[in-house]
Amino acid sequence: MTLKRQLFIASLLMLLIPWAGLQFVLELDTALRQQASAQLEQQAGKLARLIDRPAAVPEAGANPNPVTYAPTLNRPLNTDGFGSDWPDYDEEHGHQPWQGGGAMVGDATLNWRVAVQDSNLYLLVRINNRRYGFYEPSRPDRPFDELRIFLEQPQGVVERRLRRITRGSVNGLIPGKDGATDYRIRGVWEPTGDNGHQLEVRLPRPEQGAAFGFRLTGPVDVTNGPDRQPSVLFEHAGTRLISRQTTLERELEPLISPGQNAWILEPDGWVVARQDQPSTQQTPDFDSLTPSQILERIGLNGLRALVRAYQPDPVLIDSQALRFTAGDLPKSGLVRHVGGDPYLLATELLPDGRTLVLEESLDQMLTLSGNTLGSVITRSMILLVGLMLVLLGYASWLSWRITRLQRAVSASIDEDGRLLRTLPTVKARDELGDLSRQFTHLTERLHGYTHYLESFSRRLSHELKTPIAVVRSSLENLAQSTSDEDRENYLARARSATDRLSQILHGMSEAARLEQSLDHAEKETFDLSDVCAQATQAYQSLAPDFQIRYLGPTQGLRYYGSPELLVQLLDKLVDNARDFTPKNGLIDISLRAESKSLLLSVFNQGSALPDELAKDIFSPFVSVRSSGHEGHLGQGLLIARLIAEHHGGRIQANNENGGVRFTVALPQSKLSEN
Repeated sequence: MTLKRQLFIASLLMLLIPWAGLQFVLELDTALRQQASAQLEQQAGKLARLIDRPAAVPEAGANPNPVTYAPTLNRPLNTDGFGSDWPDYDEEHGHQPWQGGGAMVGDATLNWRVAVQDSNLYLLVRINNRRYGFYEPSRPDRPFDELRIFLEQPQGVVERRLRRITRGSVNGLIPGKDGATDYRIRGVWEPTGDNGHQLEVRLPRPEQGAAFGFRLTGPVDVTNGPDRQPSVLFEHAGTRLISRQTTLERELEPLISPGQNAWILEPDGWVVARQDQPSTQQTPDFDSLTPSQILERIGLNGLRALVRAYQPDPVLIDSQALRFTAGDLPKSGLVRHVGGDPYLLATELLPDGRTLVLEESLDQMLTLSGNTLGSVITRSMILLVGLMLVLLGYASWLSWRITRLQRAVSASIDEDGRLLRTLPTVKARDELGDLSRQFTHLTERLHGYTHYLESFSRRLSHELKTPIAVVRSSLENLAQSTSDEDRENYLARARSATDRLSQILHGMSEAARLEQSLDHAEKETFDLSDVCAQATQAYQSLAPDFQIRYLGPTQGLRYYGSPELLVQLLDKLVDNARDFTPKNGLIDISLRAESKSLLLSVFNQGSALPDELAKDIFSPFVSVRSSGHEGHLGQGLLIARLIAEHHGGRIQANNENGGVRFTVALPQSKLSEN
């Protein structure tokens, strides 16, 4: 599995945080809804006690009379007989949303609707397909149609009659009083296009729950004589007039909080009062939002959708309905308006038999609005998604760097395992940059080691070629020689060549033995300055033809390592210095401590070191001695390098004024103050 996929899977675990937050929000939402529902029920009970009881209205079941519900208008109507200014009238198709009606004689029908506005009651009656029955003042004895209206007044139920005329205005007549007119009741007859007439009436608004009805009487046919009583053609009577009460709505307004709706229902389910308080939550202008606020709004909407998905299914209700039956509204719980938001609902029975319905918008609750908790959860989710994207981007970047390193390593080695080139230098300062630099250093060392192996075979072949040739030629000449003296010379030459071969093999085995013994060398803490001082004295006594001196402290520089190996390293450096120092020349051995390393150096006067051999001088079979120094194989400096590297140090050679200095840098971490 790639690093990118591993980090992606690991980043998915971060989703447990918003999941746990969502579970908390869901639990909090349930607790808040239960608490809000209980508070809403308590508030409904308090409102029921605060609402003043209006005029007595018969309870459901106590009065079997049906109800006539009159919607409340926002403005007065123009009683012109056309009815075009009634609410919901479809002027294009001439459709009027009638409240009731029925068949009369023959094909004739009657439709009606009522409404109230302030102190007026409006009645619109339409008679269809009835060509006769008009009142003619010139023939008052002829039968005619008459609309009789029954209204409950303080003095009792009164009757008013409006005669049907062809067109024009009429006033209510008081029966039993010949010619007495009630000018408070005014109507206008207007013919319609389907052999019918329409009557629009304005009359005083009766009290809430007062008796209301009307009856259309008239001749069944034209043969009815003047002495015959008119027949009842249509009747809507024995009802109670119910309408919304503005005084009750004004009374409810200061009693409810923002985001709440209150209704009062008659025992029959008719809405007689409705008051809404808009929510205080303001929807910000989209153009004024910053990108982060837009993301937050999107997250909040998603959170609301998740919370609502886990809520119980609400009861769907039509908040604009004029009447609710027994099964339309729950006693309490969650409801949703048609095309709207969810609400908490509570009902309370009023003392007069009516029902108070109180709603509260869930947008007012803590977990479903633009509140602090919702914002924190939303911002956390947005932040986590952003962090996941950053992690994936970072993983892609790391994967690209690792892939680039892998390709560079693969390109540096051919199919036969031969190192072609070193890796490019990386400047990054992180762990991956350190790894790249380690690979670069590794390839450089491998390249050097490969070069060493290749040159080693050439040098070994060169070193072995001469003594072998000498042995071969000596043996050939010995076989052909007849003189004892010549034979002795040839044998001496052969013995010298074999001694040279023995020295070569001994030098090789010495370096090999040293490499094997380094792993078993015991280390201890000792005073390196004291060892160097005593060794210098010994070198001076063994080589009186040179000036060998020690520059450094005689004690106090303690070091953890192998004193025998470090003395052997110093022996090799001093032996090498004697070979290149002229008689009575100077050899300096110095030791000093620096901030990060301990420097042990050997300087000798003499010829300078060739620049091209500054690095190769520590390889086997490399020597710059003249032919007079027979027996030297260039293994001494190789042994010195192996000992220095065993102690974690490094060795280098540099030309200095009038000579050469070999410096061994030992790591400061190896120092000990004990």
